[in-house]
Amino acid sequence: MSAQRLQQLKAHILPDNKITAMASSPSPLTTHVLNVAMGVPGSNMALSLYRQDQATNAWSLITTGTTNDDGRCPGLITKQLFTAGVYKMRFETAQYWASIGETCFYPYVEIVFSIKNPDQKYHVPLLLSRFSYSTYRGS
Repeated sequence: MSAQRLQQLKAHILPDNKITAMASSPSPLTTHVLNVAMGVPGSNMALSLYRQDQATNAWSLITTGTTNDDGRCPGLITKQLFTAGVYKMRFETAQYWASIGETCFYPYVEIVFSIKNPDQKYHVPLLLSRFSYSTYRGS
């Protein structure tokens, strides 16, 4: 295999901007949106991260972001801000589907999850089609 082809493959698998983004923001919480209907990453999707107040059960906005070309949103939260508690990620799915000329059944998806040990890494992917979604705790 030629050196040029190897460089192309390397750039496809780990582009320089992805290496920089991952190195500069070691978030203990990550997500990855996959458009399983089309077999592509869910890129340019707006999302928000919230933490629930233990005393009042009210949600406090921590950050907002947009998924990158790979469907990921690096730097969601710092290790210092990541504490035990209940969190919610809200994905703006109607806007996403509209941006690619489609409609959907779910205008947004909220994933609520509990963090017991903030020293661990948590990955919360969203597998998405126009009429369904699924999630799980990844690694």
